[in-house]
Amino acid sequence: MTCREIADFLMQYLDGELPRRQRATFELHLANCPACRVYVESYERTVTLARSSKSAADVSITESMPDELVRLILESRSRNS
Repeated sequence: MTCREIADFLMQYLDGELPRRQRATFELHLANCPACRVYVESYERTVTLARSSKSAADVSITESMPDELVRLILESRSRNS
């Protein structure tokens, strides 16, 4: 497997969708190619961060905002209208 193929099959690898033989070839390449190993590790961290930021974004802003702050924002809006 080439470095280019590592990039092409990365999502399938991470999702556990590569057939056993292709997965073994993929992992053999990673074992012998530090650059691809770093690339895959970096990609995995990026996916993890993206998923965690999505979870944080799912929380309603008003749920995490103090009531007093919400009240002041609403008052300010009504004065500026």
